[in-house]
Amino acid sequence: MVTSTVKYPGELRTEAVHVKSGNTIITDAPSDNHGKGEAFSPTDLVATALACCMISVMGIVSMKEGITTTDGATAEVTKVMYADPRRIGEIHVKLIMPKKNFTDKEKKMYEHAAHTCPVAKSLHPDLKQVITFEW
Repeated sequence: MVTSTVKYPGELRTEAVHVKSGNTIITDAPSDNHGKGEAFSPTDLVATALACCMISVMGIVSMKEGITTTDGATAEVTKVMYADPRRIGEIHVKLIMPKKNFTDKEKKMYEHAAHTCPVAKSLHPDLKQVITFEW
């Protein structure tokens, strides 16, 4: 089954539609690469997808454990572009956990989940992933 469709209306913009839900994402080329920068760039989405996947997988672990300690978690994402060739060189994700009394076991469990999420494991090993947790 098709996951999404992408249309190029012009001016370095794309419109992606998630087939199952009908939700839409618009991207623009970044302003430092001939674009308007009025929306996520495709590379912004890659970096953001890493944080979304990490939080989602931590939520799955939390749900399986019958606890809700991850509810309210947030992430700050910083993408660092490299040149020659132009690519994402680093993604920094700061995972900010809710102010709860996490046990050492829970911390280890969530950190493992974040570092082994499907997006983290799908990115090229040359792409530096800098992951920090604020407990």
